[in-house]
Amino acid sequence: WRSLGLLHFWLILLCYYYYWMSSDATGSLETMASEDLLPGETVVREGKASILFPSANEVFYNPVQEFNRDLTCAVITEFARDLLAQRGVRVVVPGEKEKVLVSLSEESNEAEEKTGAEELNVTATAGEKCEHGLRVLEGLAASGLRSVRFALEVPGLQSVTANDFSSKAAALIARNAQYNRVSHLDLMLTSLLYNSPYSPFHPASFLDAAVQAVSEGGLLCVTCTDMAVMAGNSGETCYSKYGSISIKAKYCHEMALRIILHSLDQRAGVYQRYIQPLLSVSADFYIRVFVRVFTGQATVKNSASKQALVYNCVGCGSFHLQRMGRRIDNGKHMKYSAATGPPVGPECEQCGQRHQLGGPIWAEPIHDQEFVQKVLSAVSGNPSRFGTSKRIEGMLSMVTEELEDVPLYYTVDNLTSTLHCNTPPLLQFRSALLHAGHRVSLSHACKNAIKTDAPPAAIWDIMRCWEKENPVKREKLSQTSPAFRILSTEPRLEACFTVREDANPQSRKRHLTRFQENPQAFWGPKARAKAGGGITTHLQDKRKKCQNKRKNQVTDSSQLKNFPCKKFKQVRLDQTSKQPSPHASAALKIFLFF
Repeated sequence: WRSLGLLHFWLILLCYYYYWMSSDATGSLETMASEDLLPGETVVREGKASILFPSANEVFYNPVQEFNRDLTCAVITEFARDLLAQRGVRVVVPGEKEKVLVSLSEESNEAEEKTGAEELNVTATAGEKCEHGLRVLEGLAASGLRSVRFALEVPGLQSVTANDFSSKAAALIARNAQYNRVSHLDLMLTSLLYNSPYSPFHPASFLDAAVQAVSEGGLLCVTCTDMAVMAGNSGETCYSKYGSISIKAKYCHEMALRIILHSLDQRAGVYQRYIQPLLSVSADFYIRVFVRVFTGQATVKNSASKQALVYNCVGCGSFHLQRMGRRIDNGKHMKYSAATGPPVGPECEQCGQRHQLGGPIWAEPIHDQEFVQKVLSAVSGNPSRFGTSKRIEGMLSMVTEELEDVPLYYTVDNLTSTLHCNTPPLLQFRSALLHAGHRVSLSHACKNAIKTDAPPAAIWDIMRCWEKENPVKREKLSQTSPAFRILSTEPRLEACFTVREDANPQSRKRHLTRFQENPQAFWGPKARAKAGGGITTHLQDKRKKCQNKRKNQVTDSSQLKNFPCKKFKQVRLDQTSKQPSPHASAALKIFLFF
């Protein structure tokens, strides 16, 4: 009986262990014992961290950004692996094989890596302080979840500094550091970047300080959630924040990435510094960039030639890039001059419409393919490390397939929408570009994106050939419409839509998780944390009301607005004359014009 009781005890303990591990992988929300928590507190478990979180919305937290936090841990780990290897320190990650394939290099390079690995005598593991390791600062830490995860999951760190201006956030960070027994987590209870409570909650206010604070060759990670501004809804606001005019176009998500990179490089150039992008991703409702910052007066001179203006046709969506500067390598020295342009005429050559002018944007590659391959190999070789490993693998696989030297992209549905014709299958359209001798790839920023070095004339010639096989009713097209102007021109090339084997990328063949469905209802940006606590439902109620408002048209008059226009001034009629006052008459006349 004693043996059976002991066996029963171990079975129960094993069940608790598996429950704990499964909850740890999914980042579930649990309520701990009442003696460990304050009233109204819960425990958020994500990765190896357990974060105390108040039920009232006093400190900001968004569970959907687990992918962002997982990706950041993976990137910092590989960055530390490369940097600490130069200092004789070998990074060890739990669950990872001793030899990780970091690139698709030749056997000779692998032999050199093995020889170099033997010289690394000091090891750095996660959760332990590394004397020669990295120092990490999280500028806007909120609950401290990201900082605690860095301290517990990223090896090779000397210190982690969690910073937030809010006193309630700072107190919560201190509790979470103690709760997770993080010994090397330094706490800063005041703002290190700008000591002002009126700083807006977007990265633009902190970029200038960030590019100065990063050490030489250090890593700067920036997240932007104000996508409405960066995606073209408020171009003038985007210029005031980031020094660039955004355009509402189909390539707006990649353009947002290039806008923030332009802003970072421009602000770094003031201090004779420049950036080197390692990874730039657009995911869900935000963008995330990882850049290294270096100092060099000679290299900063190349900054002008790395930026470009965007000419976007309002009719057909064709775009052209105009570099801000030009540099010529004469061998011994570099010659700089002003760029010549513009690359377009007064009207679009394809549809005759006018152009919008946007930018400047970063026109150089937004990824370091070698570094991305290292992160991808590490994540795919140790899938149990992160709860979102499948999505990270799918996202980074698409990044490695993107054309590095081709900024922005087209979308197949927008091309067909312009001509009012049927949509060609993605593989057939990609095959037509390949048959024409052009390069083509997909983009991680948009599901139906086409990145290609083909000029707009070649793209529309392929669409003209597709329209001949799938004709539209041209008699219904207006003579001033872009479709009529485009289809009135005969194609100069004969497109071939036979599907080629290389038209289907490996990430698509392997059915990787590239564009996942919404993880939960109302998963977008959360409401700002309230100083006095309490959760407001106004934003969520508004989203419920406006969801699918274009698809589900309101036909019942009782569901329409029952309040007057904001521009209409309510007046009272004179009870004796039953006639409105002169001011009321003027108000009624003004109302009729609206």
